[in-house]
Amino acid sequence: MEILFGFIMVLSFTCSLSAATAGREEVRTMVFAALGCNLAWGIVDGVMYLMNTLAERRRGLRLLRELRSSKDRQEGDRLLGEAMPETIASILSVDELESIQTRLRALPDPAARARLHRDDVLGALGILLLVFASTFPIVIPFFLFPDTVRALRISNAVSIGLLFLLGSHLGKYAGDRPWLTGFGMMGIGIALVGITMALGG
Repeated sequence: MEILFGFIMVLSFTCSLSAATAGREEVRTMVFAALGCNLAWGIVDGVMYLMNTLAERRRGLRLLRELRSSKDRQEGDRLLGEAMPETIASILSVDELESIQTRLRALPDPAARARLHRDDVLGALGILLLVFASTFPIVIPFFLFPDTVRALRISNAVSIGLLFLLGSHLGKYAGDRPWLTGFGMMGIGIALVGITMALGG
């Protein structure tokens, strides 16, 4: 999804470009503005990923401490239900829930505080790179073709194709029909770009 956000941010710049009147200076300004915007968005997205990871880890520690200190089995069941997906919690028997509680209470004392790990930082950097890299397929035509009209048409075609491919992969991952999800992603992307531009983005 980070790549989709990156595409939308770049498209909000390219779609605001007037192919009929824009000169090379305007095109250059647009390209560097798009690159700078996606770099900033990638940093924000990466930081938000780290904050969300830390918050989830803190929540997990809190639930574990509360479960280990609880004396009532029903209270322990409630805490387990809060920690697990609803579908999984609903199919566990009373004995299975009690077994999980017993094993959790037997664990060593949890860490005093939640911390970020090296893999978390690498994940945030990966998000930053994905968002920033998503700029290039859409802006490269403006470097390759001096004719602004031609560059814009190729850029738009690349954008539509990438949105379709992204949607197809998402549909395949989710178990839906890839082609249908691909077309849906194209429509959503175009609509979101229109909203972004209408709101001054």
